[in-house]
Amino acid sequence: MSGSDIPRAVVELRVHGVSGASAAQVLDLQQTAQVAGDRSGGFYRPRPRCEDSTGAHGVTLEAYRWGDLPSGTVARTLAVVFLLPFMLVNVAIWMRPANPRSEAVVKSLCRLLALTLTVLYVLAIAGVALDLVGWKCLSSPRCLAGRSWLSWLSGRPVGLRLAVLALAPAAAIGLIWRISNRPGRTFEAFRAPDREFSGSRLGTVGQWDAEPLVGRLRSIHVAAAFATLDLTLLLARAASGATATTITLTVVTGVVLVGCVVLLCTPPLIDRAAGDQRLDRVTRTLRTVAVVLTVVVLAHLATGPPQWHEGHGLPGYETHLAGLFVAQTALLAALGVVLLCRRNRGATPLFGLGALVVAATGISLAVAYSAELVYRVADFLDRDVPTGEGIATGPPRAYTWAIYGFFRALLATLIVAGLVIVLSRRSRRRAAAAIVAHDYPDAPAEAGPRLRQVRDAIARARFTEKLVPLAVLYGCLTGLATATTTVGLLGQFPDDVIERNLGLPADSVIFGIAFGSWVIAAIILGLLVGGIFAYRTVPFRRHIGVLWDLGTFWPRAAHPFAPPCYSERAVPELARRITYLVERGDAVLLTGHSHGSVLLAATVLQLPPHVGSRVALLTHGSPLRRLYARLFPAYVDDAALHEIGHRVGWRWVNLWSDADPIGGWIFSAHRPHAPAGASGPAAAVDRRYRDPRDVVTPPSDSVPPPIQGHWPGESDQHFTEVVRELVQRLGRADPPDTPT
Repeated sequence: MSGSDIPRAVVELRVHGVSGASAAQVLDLQQTAQVAGDRSGGFYRPRPRCEDSTGAHGVTLEAYRWGDLPSGTVARTLAVVFLLPFMLVNVAIWMRPANPRSEAVVKSLCRLLALTLTVLYVLAIAGVALDLVGWKCLSSPRCLAGRSWLSWLSGRPVGLRLAVLALAPAAAIGLIWRISNRPGRTFEAFRAPDREFSGSRLGTVGQWDAEPLVGRLRSIHVAAAFATLDLTLLLARAASGATATTITLTVVTGVVLVGCVVLLCTPPLIDRAAGDQRLDRVTRTLRTVAVVLTVVVLAHLATGPPQWHEGHGLPGYETHLAGLFVAQTALLAALGVVLLCRRNRGATPLFGLGALVVAATGISLAVAYSAELVYRVADFLDRDVPTGEGIATGPPRAYTWAIYGFFRALLATLIVAGLVIVLSRRSRRRAAAAIVAHDYPDAPAEAGPRLRQVRDAIARARFTEKLVPLAVLYGCLTGLATATTTVGLLGQFPDDVIERNLGLPADSVIFGIAFGSWVIAAIILGLLVGGIFAYRTVPFRRHIGVLWDLGTFWPRAAHPFAPPCYSERAVPELARRITYLVERGDAVLLTGHSHGSVLLAATVLQLPPHVGSRVALLTHGSPLRRLYARLFPAYVDDAALHEIGHRVGWRWVNLWSDADPIGGWIFSAHRPHAPAGASGPAAAVDRRYRDPRDVVTPPSDSVPPPIQGHWPGESDQHFTEVVRELVQRLGRADPPDTPT
């Protein structure tokens, strides 16, 4: 392309946020448009340009719709609900501090915590199949009464029936192994170019060839899962007398587990790019050895001596489970120490504990899932046993402590959150009132009720900043809850300990445990229902979709069973489309709402220099500074944001309002009577607008203009004015040269 060529057109490429809008909604090209009224009742007219493909200023409109990549179907959405703990611990590894000296240690600790989730997954299913069904129910005539689907195993030797029932957790391991294998092929056609154009870490989003790392992690986790099942069976067998074969198999199982831990503690080795066939062979060999070992262990149990140790529960299972909780507590404590010691001086996002908060939340949720599964099955098998007796004679004590700890952490956080809401309401309303007074200085007296509505909306939006200490509090409480599960090693139940030390009646504690169990069940049910409706109705999608889209934006670098990363497709696909449009002679205006602005930020950093010179950027409702810079300081910082501006020649405008609870300013708030906060071209990026645009009902309408909040406003006047300005600035930009 020669320097005399001029662009044939300007393409406005719109990228939506987590609302999951249709292409017609993103393009704002519906057949009808509301001209007055509100959502309850209003007036509509046919759009005069409903057949046109151009925007308000002659630009060609184009939309990139990525909403179905994180989920798309109800089945995949429900899978995300059950894989949520895996997703959270995977996100934690990306929340590490910007200090590069802590990177290897934080990676190792997060990956070990991820491994404990896989072990917990196996132990929960083994607890149902082996402990509750194979050991307790099959030995109880009361439990077997009327259950012909179980009674056929009751007369069999203990070893044989445990070997048969162990096929259930083995099948569960195979199922999740299969599920985690499938998504890797979805995005192979959208690999990013090999050349790197940015030194920022955010610029590497979507450039990973994640399959080599995910494949190695998958092999390690599958090996650890089968080894965990083997160790559970071998510990039960050893309680009745350890033979030479049992000891040998236990030692081999221990070696497999140690090998998994060692590999996860060597990030420079396991993070190697594709092409290291030796490392791939090592992990695959470890997995194969674990699978073969499981077959041998099952055969050993099925053909072993019929004498078994008699006891209340599966021998060794409760100790195995409590030991896992001890390991999780130690790893969380170590992660907290590393994060506090290596955090950057000065203002530190989430007090430097972001990775710990999310990892502890994931661990807590996984423990709650597991405890609830075991308790619901135990309740089903015990029929009408009273609650107190069921707790005392049912699942292991560690699960009882886990439910109690989860409920205690949740209750304490809710109480503190309520106090924060009440105590901060006055200051938030005071700040909101000052903003309203500045934005609407000449409002008439009859606009008083509307002014109060606007003030309350701004006050609610400012509560986002209060969520930071609440998240840290909840993460710390859930870490302590995990620690208290180790009390189960002492053979104590929560009701006994609390009654003896605090004087609370045991019955009230038992009620709290039972109520906590139902709370966990309600949370799981709520996530499932929300996941189903998230892709059926816009309100559910806007709230629940935030969790899915945030969690699956980052590649799987900690847990291979986490949901797949959609940015591996979205970012390279956007970069390739923009490059094509520019190289054919067009200029491109990128407009990103909410999370779409994050996708575009990562995309801009991957554009070749000759492409960036013909690109402008408009972000609105963007969480880049307000959320991402706090949650992911190693990837979104001032250097990365300034590089984005340089890459587009500072043809960048960020629209934000005080009524938005998610989006915000990026370089400078530009609030009245406040310091600028930025200098140079960065100072002109952020533009604050009034929301709503007025508090008085216009003569053509029956209601005042609506409060948009975080809702996209591509038809609003301030948006169209910025589009016009950026189109003009693109017209003055130098045309690109043909890349060599």
